[in-house]
This record gives sequence, C-alpha cells and structure tokens, in this order.
Amino acid sequence: MDIRQLTYFITIADEKNYTRAANNLHISQPSLSASVKKLEEELGLILIDRSERELRLTREGQTLYQEAQKLLHHYEHVSCEMDRLKQQGPLELAIGLIESSMFFIPDVLTQFKQSHENVRISLIETLSLDDVEKALNNFEIHLAITNQYIHQEAIETIPIYEENLVALLPPGHALGQRDMLNMQDLEGENFIVCKEGFQTRQDTLNAFSKASVKPNIQYEIERFETGCRLVEDGLGITIVPENYVSYARQTDCTIKRISGTGISRIVYLAYDKNRYQPPIVVHLIELIKKFFASSQ
Repeated sequence: MDIRQLTYFITIADEKNYTRAANNLHISQPSLSASVKKLEEELGLILIDRSERELRLTREGQTLYQEAQKLLHHYEHVSCEMDRLKQQGPLELAIGLIESSMFFIPDVLTQFKQSHENVRISLIETLSLDDVEKALNNFEIHLAITNQYIHQEAIETIPIYEENLVALLPPGHALGQRDMLNMQDLEGENFIVCKEGFQTRQDTLNAFSKASVKPNIQYEIERFETGCRLVEDGLGITIVPENYVSYARQTDCTIKRISGTGISRIVYLAYDKNRYQPPIVVHLIELIKKFFASSQ
C-alpha cells in the first residue's frame, strides 16, 4: 500500500465513478481498476461493493477512506513543510482558542515573539468539540486551547488549568444583593445556556441536576459574548467562566460566585501527537506548559 494507491482509492470514493476518477487522475480506467484491485489483494479485503450499479464502499472501504484522508493530509503537510524549510519562506502558526483563554495567551505570545518575531500567528476560535476535532484532524490548526477532553488516541490532551464558572446577572437584578448564589437561587429564572456540543453547557446542566433544579432555558448560544449581551439587555441569567468576565471584557452585569456545587471546568492543551510539529510549535507548547507550571 502506497500513497499513489491511496490517492487513487480516495478519488474513486469521492467521484463514485471510475471514468470520472480516471479523468481526474489523468490515467486510463483499466489502470485505475487494476490499481484498486491490487490494493484489495494486498490488504486481503474487499473495499468496493461491485454488486450495485452505483459505486459504494464496503464497511472496510469506508474505514480505509477515512484513515487514508488523514494520511494524505499528513503527507501533504510534511511535504509542504520540507519545501518551506528548503525555501526558508515565512513561518506560520495556527492556534485554536476558547474565549476565556485570552487571559493568558497574550502573555505567552509576547514571550514567544521574543524568539520568533517573524512568525505569523493565526488565532482561530474553536469552541465546540466538533470544531476542535475537525480543526486538528484536518491540520487547520497546530494546537488548541479547549475545555473539551478529546477521546482520540492520536490527540494528546493535557490539562493546564481549572477555572470557576460564575453566574452573570442583569444590572439591578434582585439576586445581585446576595454575597454568593447557589443553584436553587436560579430556579425559575430565564436562563441562557450554550448549545449542544459545548462542554460548558454540560457542566452547567450537571450543576443544576445535582441541585435537583430544572433550568428555565430560554436562549441557546455559541459564544459567551452573545450570552453577555443578552444578560446586559435583561433577557436572562447565564453561567460563564470567571476568567472570561474578569479579563476579556468590561460589563455592567453583576458577577456572582456559586456555592455548594464545585462548578468549574478544566481547560486543556490539545495537539496531534502523530503529526510532524515544527520547532516553533514545540516551543509554544513548552511555553504554555511553563506558564501554568509557574503559576501553580
């Protein structure tokens, strides 16, 4: 099994037609068919169901297709990186971020830039688990700061810090007079929560469940910024990371800690441990680890 065979196989799967695939690959159809047949013989598996008029992959073929895409992404990335090293072109680094991570990222990047001033850095919001997994698997980012634990063998997921979740109340809300809240205080209040697929949603709903309280969910959001705007306009209460409201933005809302639930979240550093990582990425990972090791 080699890169050429995998490229042929992926093209057939994408086109669902031997003729179109052969045209795209600029080879003859018989050569393409023979190459795929040889691949099946080498693997000892049937990859394409030939009993139907429409070309379909077998279950084994679907597995190979998914893994072969990752292999080709990796192959292309390493090839491009080798070309870049030969040409000494501009260096680039892409980081996936959650909103609350901005309380430390500027400090780390300032230190990073002292050694790598010519590196161009892209900061990309990757908020849901699906966002993070796709961005890492498709090599759209080199690493991610995320509150999602990624259950993939190829992804290294390292806890770097834990942060409290706090309640955000509209200006002048009656609960703002309390020194501290508990989940029972939020019963019946119009509530704003992250949509499905976001870990903060699960952490919040778990806290409600432990307190035997059913939240009155009125709005579902993707970004904390949206939730804060809704709270400022008096449309409800939400729960956000303390670091987000403390460092990310000024707000007229009232911030209250929540007692009795231990409501918090863990933030992770995640990257593909099987992917070739340029030295600049390795250095940034070490700086992030060092930042939190020194702050503990």
